[in-house]
Amino acid sequence: MTPAGPEDVPAEFIRALRSLRGVSVRPEVILDEVSGPARIAPYSAALTAEVRTARRSVNAAELASGRFVVLYDPAGQEAWEGRFRLVTLVRATLEHEVGADPMLAEVAWSWFRDALAAAGLDAHAAGGTVTRVLSQSFGALEVREEQSELEVRASWTSRGEDLGPHLRAWTTLLCTVAGLPPLPEGVVALGPRR
Repeated sequence: MTPAGPEDVPAEFIRALRSLRGVSVRPEVILDEVSGPARIAPYSAALTAEVRTARRSVNAAELASGRFVVLYDPAGQEAWEGRFRLVTLVRATLEHEVGADPMLAEVAWSWFRDALAAAGLDAHAAGGTVTRVLSQSFGALEVREEQSELEVRASWTSRGEDLGPHLRAWTTLLCTVAGLPPLPEGVVALGPRR
C-alpha cells in the first residue's frame, strides 16, 4: 500500500484488499504481494503471479506471468468512472505458429472479456492493448528457435469494493494465456494455504 500508516487508509480500501485474501486460485498459480505504484492514485496495492507447471518447484517451467494492480481514489476519477481501477498485465511465450496467427490479438482480448464474464463481471470502462512480439535470431544466436511472446494489458473499473471476483477473473486470464485447459465443470481450485 502507498499510504504512510494504517490510520491514513480509508476503510473502503481496506475492505477491498481483504476481499482479495480469500480468493482460491489454481495450484499452478503462485501469487506474491508487491508494492503498488505510488503516483497513479492516492492508494494502491499489487500482486504478481507466475503460472508454473508445478507449484514452487525449481524445475517447473514458467508458462505465464503478470501483475494485478488495485488503484483507489476516494474521490473517484472521471476517466475511471468510479473509485476502484484494476490494472493488469499478463505475458507468456507462445509457440511460434500461435504467435504468428493474425487473429491472435482479437482472440487474446476475447479471453480477457470471457474471463470477466465467467466471474459475473462486466468490463466497465475497460480498455487495453494486446501486443505480440515475433523474434528471429541471427549470427551467433542463429541456433535459437523463433520465439513469440504475447502481452495483454487491460484496465477496468470495479463497481464495488468486493474485488475477489476481479482477481479470480485475472487468474483465469493468466491460465488461459498460459495454455492451461479450463477446470472441469464442478471442480474448484483449493483455498489458500494456511
